[in-house]
Amino acid sequence: MFNIHTPQKGSLLLSEPFMLDNNFERSVILLCEHDAIDGTMGVIVNNRSSLLLSDVIPDVENPRFPLYIGGPVGVEALFFLHKVPEKIEGGVELVDGIYFGGDFEQIRFLVNDHLLQPDEIKFILGYAGWTPGQLDDEIAQNSWAVHNKFPSDLLLLQDGEDLWKQALISLGPKYAHVANFPKSPDLN
Repeated sequence: MFNIHTPQKGSLLLSEPFMLDNNFERSVILLCEHDAIDGTMGVIVNNRSSLLLSDVIPDVENPRFPLYIGGPVGVEALFFLHKVPEKIEGGVELVDGIYFGGDFEQIRFLVNDHLLQPDEIKFILGYAGWTPGQLDDEIAQNSWAVHNKFPSDLLLLQDGEDLWKQALISLGPKYAHVANFPKSPDLN
């Protein structure tokens, strides 16, 4: 069995190495909500796009902030994770030292005045969602490993493939060998 943990708000979902769904291939998803009645919402944190924040927010002039694709749902919605609650008010702490959301006007000012660095925040377009019970079914089918005790600094890594590998390795020896599987078994 690929998974041994129960998902909760603040968990990571790590896709199994040969997932066929292109939306979730080698994905690491941070669960922002997980509820038996309302379902589950999360954002992919390792799917970097070719877009920059300045491409989608017209009055952002700093071109140093990449955008990540958080999932196939609501791709017009902008989310963000950060580790600077002293700079950005209103965020909700999801895991130790990592906050979800906050005051975007503050962010706009901090980005334009170069008071915020790309390794302090991650901007994400869209999200992934599951109806009640759907994620549990996918976990039972070994599509996902759930990680509840991971180093929170993983979430702000810029390299998507490395983030997936490091997250798997941090799950322990049972999973570490999976991190080196090729994307296609034909390449083995």
